[in-house]
Amino acid sequence: MRGKCHPVEGFKWHIIYELTLISITTPIEDPLSDLPTTAERNRTRAVAIGSVTVGAGSAIVVQSMCATHTQDVAATVEQANALHQAGAGVVRLAVDSKKDAMAVAEIAQRTPANICIDLQESYRLAADVAPFVAKLRYNPGHLYHHEKSKSSAEKAHFIADIAGEHDCAVRIGINCGSVDLELAEKFGEDSVGAMVASAIEHCGYLDLVGFTRYIVSLKDSDPKKVVEGNQRFAAERPDVPLHIGVTEAGLLPDGAIKTRIAFEQLLTQGIGDTIRVSLTLPNSRKPEEVRIGQEILDDISAGRFRSVPNFGNDTLNIISCPSCSRVENEDFVALAEKVREMSRYAEQHAVTIAVMGCRVNGPGETDDADLGLWCGPTHVNMKRGTETVGAFTYDEVLLRLRDELDNLIAKRS
Repeated sequence: MRGKCHPVEGFKWHIIYELTLISITTPIEDPLSDLPTTAERNRTRAVAIGSVTVGAGSAIVVQSMCATHTQDVAATVEQANALHQAGAGVVRLAVDSKKDAMAVAEIAQRTPANICIDLQESYRLAADVAPFVAKLRYNPGHLYHHEKSKSSAEKAHFIADIAGEHDCAVRIGINCGSVDLELAEKFGEDSVGAMVASAIEHCGYLDLVGFTRYIVSLKDSDPKKVVEGNQRFAAERPDVPLHIGVTEAGLLPDGAIKTRIAFEQLLTQGIGDTIRVSLTLPNSRKPEEVRIGQEILDDISAGRFRSVPNFGNDTLNIISCPSCSRVENEDFVALAEKVREMSRYAEQHAVTIAVMGCRVNGPGETDDADLGLWCGPTHVNMKRGTETVGAFTYDEVLLRLRDELDNLIAKRS
């Protein structure tokens, strides 16, 4: 069964600014909007992912990711089916161990979803899962963790060879908080430049061995950087299909608004072939990511846009990752909610707080926040920028975070 997809064709747009109680339809010449009035999709190449096709003008595919532990086959099958039924054309699972990989074979037999495997650090697990899935995703910034004597090119070639042998597509997934260390150092504060360079580099690795069945994603928690990164990449490699999304978009409603900002700007420029809405939600509500993604596509297709708050650097910004199978304590979602409630008094201060759910992405992806939390099984690790503050229990961390926030505001006043 094919997942739901959404065409976005070229046409005139009307801008709709939705306020609390009223909607005002504004002509396209309104100076408040710099969105283009037509959208012609980039001429990217077609990439088959199981029963769906991404790129080459195909309808835009909505994706999502299971938040269950992959080794819990029954729970993962149930959630994969729920996401598929909600309209997800591709469903991603995290695989970090041999036990995870062994579970994939059974999961794939029990769901009609097109399965993508997130390899993260253990790139050699590609060989164990590729016979059973439609796509492999790897993060170039994580390749250095294993077999450090081998180059990133060798590791990318290994993944490409396995994918080609087993009829799999590949996603080169670049994330702001885990860019290749050498590129991060080279580009310094230009984090977008580092992401684009990493994507271009890894496209070259796959092209070199004749593997072209790949797509690319460049994600950040800041929608402006997502827009800039995808624009810059599309200008250099207009042939490569793009998976777009705002990583660690956070809780509703802010997470949906941040995502909408990026999608409206990119899709109306013809950039983007498949999307993911990444929200911090309990397991039972994960299909909402798919529904929200579909709603955004429907609005764009109908010419409906929304005015949004500025998520720049002049107000409080809370980012949190989408819950996934790497979360070691389900209290992470509740903690993110509590952080938002606790920090409302600081809404007019230019502070970014990051709440991350696991040890895989948490340590790196909190570096750019003023205050960061990354969650372990029993303790929450707190950071002040790149500096480690300490580890605290889930019961005590909120009070300590409040102290850090007060101190930060006082220093800047």
